[in-house]
Parts: sequence; C-alpha cells; structure tokens
Amino acid sequence: MDIISQLQEQTNTIAALAFNTFGTLQRDAPPVRLSPNYPEPPAVPTDDATKFSEQPKLLSASLVKAAKQFDALVAALPLSDGGEEAQLKRIAELQAENDAVGQELQRQLEAAENELKQVQELFSQAADNCVNLKKPD
Repeated sequence: MDIISQLQEQTNTIAALAFNTFGTLQRDAPPVRLSPNYPEPPAVPTDDATKFSEQPKLLSASLVKAAKQFDALVAALPLSDGGEEAQLKRIAELQAENDAVGQELQRQLEAAENELKQVQELFSQAADNCVNLKKPD
C-alpha cells in the first residue's frame, strides 16, 4: 500500500476512534446535577464509576497512538527538493508528458478506427458475395 493510501486509512482510523471515544464518553458519563433547582441524580454503582474513570484513559491512549502513527507516516513522505518552483516545474513536465502520451493514444485510436472500417467494408463485401453467390474478384 502506498503512503498516501496509508495516510487516508490512518485518517479514517483517527476519525473512527474520535467518534467512538466521544460517543462512549457521552453514553457512559455519570449523571451530573445541572442546577440546585433540580433534584440530585441517582447514584452510580461504584464498579461502573471505576470502569468509567479508566475508559477515557484507554480511549485517549488509542487516539494518541493513532495520531502518532499518522505523524510518522507524514514524516515518511518524501521531501521535495527546490521548493514550490521545482514542484511547479515538475508538474509542467508531467503535464507535457501526459499530453504527448494522450496524442499518441489518439493517433492509435484513429488508426484502429480506420482499420475497423476497412475490416467492416471487407466483411460487408464478403457477405454480399456470399448472398449473391458471386465469386470474389
């Protein structure tokens, strides 16, 4: 897998971890009293509270690990020499090469279409000769 695909995959992993982390925290957070005007929320059993206090640490550790892996992939990207001007020059060279290949493909396509027309004409003549029971010229 190339580096860009790995970066995309790692980005998806980070997004999924963040989504799951926020959802889990929201789902499992103990109730909190919003105002003195509201009644006290029901007490959470201590084993659930202990589990909840460990969960954010595990989730954040996996999120940080994924972010570090992403940073390592970014660091592995090849550096361009010469800055923006060199990149623009390279892009222009690649575009010229692409145009040349495109023109060659177009010429080959036209040649193939001409050959197809010739074959179709010959086939048509052969079919006419068979139908008319003529001998070929």
